[in-house]
Amino acid sequence: MFSNMTSVKSTEITGIKEKVNGGHDRYKWVVLSNTTLGMLMATIDISIMLIALPDVFKGIGIDPLLPQNSFYLLWMILGFMVVTSVLVVSLGRLGDMLGRVKMYNLGFAVYTFFSLLLSITWFSGTSAALYLVIMRLFQGVGAAFLIANSSAILTDAFPENQRGMALGINQIAGISGSFIGLVLGGVLAPIQWRLIFLVSVPIGLFGTVWAYLKLREVPKKIDTNIDWIGNITFALGLTSLMIGITYGIQPYGGHSMGWTSPRVLGFIGCGILLLILFCVVELRSKDPMFRLKLFKIRAFTAGSLSSLLASVGRGGLMFMLIIWLQGIWLPLHGYNFSDTPLWAGIAMLPLTAGFLVAGPISGILSDKFGSRQFASGGMFVAAISFGLLELLPVNFNYMEFGPLLFLNGLAMGAFAAPNRAGVMNSLPREHRGVGSGMNSTFQNSGQVLSIGIFFTLLIIGLSSTLSGSLFNGLVSMGVPAAAAKKASGLPPVSTLFASFLGYNPVQHLLGPHIFSSLKPTARRTISGRSFFPDLISPAFKNGLRAACDFAVVACLLASFTSWLRGGKFVYSDKIEIKSGS
Repeated sequence: MFSNMTSVKSTEITGIKEKVNGGHDRYKWVVLSNTTLGMLMATIDISIMLIALPDVFKGIGIDPLLPQNSFYLLWMILGFMVVTSVLVVSLGRLGDMLGRVKMYNLGFAVYTFFSLLLSITWFSGTSAALYLVIMRLFQGVGAAFLIANSSAILTDAFPENQRGMALGINQIAGISGSFIGLVLGGVLAPIQWRLIFLVSVPIGLFGTVWAYLKLREVPKKIDTNIDWIGNITFALGLTSLMIGITYGIQPYGGHSMGWTSPRVLGFIGCGILLLILFCVVELRSKDPMFRLKLFKIRAFTAGSLSSLLASVGRGGLMFMLIIWLQGIWLPLHGYNFSDTPLWAGIAMLPLTAGFLVAGPISGILSDKFGSRQFASGGMFVAAISFGLLELLPVNFNYMEFGPLLFLNGLAMGAFAAPNRAGVMNSLPREHRGVGSGMNSTFQNSGQVLSIGIFFTLLIIGLSSTLSGSLFNGLVSMGVPAAAAKKASGLPPVSTLFASFLGYNPVQHLLGPHIFSSLKPTARRTISGRSFFPDLISPAFKNGLRAACDFAVVACLLASFTSWLRGGKFVYSDKIEIKSGS
């Protein structure tokens, strides 16, 4: 009888364990599904605007290439990224203090609300443009809530031996969302530009309700005060620095860029001083926002710095490829300039495919073997892929270009998932939110910095020969010398933005009056698909070579920094668990 009772009791205990573990297993997949949806939605909107800009500006009735409208052009592109870069640390810290799920749910709701407001713009002209910029900034606030807390929620839900896989899927969804947005924007914007914002509303409503009903808070929270001085100095410093970088790529006076502008130098200098003050404040604060002591953890420091370097190397890649495809390759291969935004997104799909293949696989393998070899190896291969891209002719064969994009995507995916897993595994539970935010700040800030650097290098390359080539080409088509000199004397950034927006740059630079006065054969040639690409190709090659060289160096440094993290490392609440060397 005793034996039977023991057997029954053992069976009941086993059943209870299976029920608990089964519930936990089901919950972690709910967390992964919801947070991946949130990350995908947030990052799609970073790039969906890039492709949709021509239709947006046409819909509200302004010319984005006029000097007085450059503010709207730049801030519609970069404002979203600047806001997320500035806020993710603060919002990750709030998640640690008030509850990560609570902050994450709020992010879904804020993001959805402002997506709806963006889609119902009733203004026109510059009023509409300013409205869209402001609403995009608030939409970025919602995205920052999602980005800051998703990795911490995942790390709480998954055991240590599965975090690499989970964070890999989440991270790759975030990165690939940037490229999916290119295609989605190209499909929706020509139908109705408001759809690029409206498409997020039903998805956001579903995600908000789903997260509210299904996600549960980890009980342990930090009972501390908000570091207001630290938050304010960090936000103002990073914002000032980002604004300086944003305006640095605009022309100033007689210069093709604004890096010598007192306004740019003032913003950058003020930003650096405020960030230095922020570090001083944090070292003396009782409850600091930015946990500088986390940098004593080697795996966290190496992972965060390699995230910064990888983003600096990768962040401007999308812009470089879009200009290359839209301004040169697609027109040379028979595509109208107005059709190039959509087809540029499609042409870059191999890059997304590489991310999607390598991310989950490398994440799963890093759970077993650690992050070091995958993250470092990924960045080393990324450096090789940039070097090979540099060797391609400007009018390349796509059968060579596509596989190189796929290789670059594989390399970046192999880095992103293990690196994020390594960073999150190295953090104490109570600091996972702020640690995730710190890592995201490095990543997002690196992306904005990279865009500034890539554009600068491209503009330097274009400045060397573009003006002379454009002047001679226009004069040979019968354009009056004065008009040709005016068009060729415009800053190279105007030419880049024109091709970036899917316009015929030369036709747009000349203006309708001069263009209509030319002979029919000249108008056909100038408005044709080969005139501008043939003029810009030699100058673009110079800028492309410099940008790729920079990316190679940044990726190699990221590979080296990643290697310094050491072997597999997992921080336990009770002990620090290490394996490997």
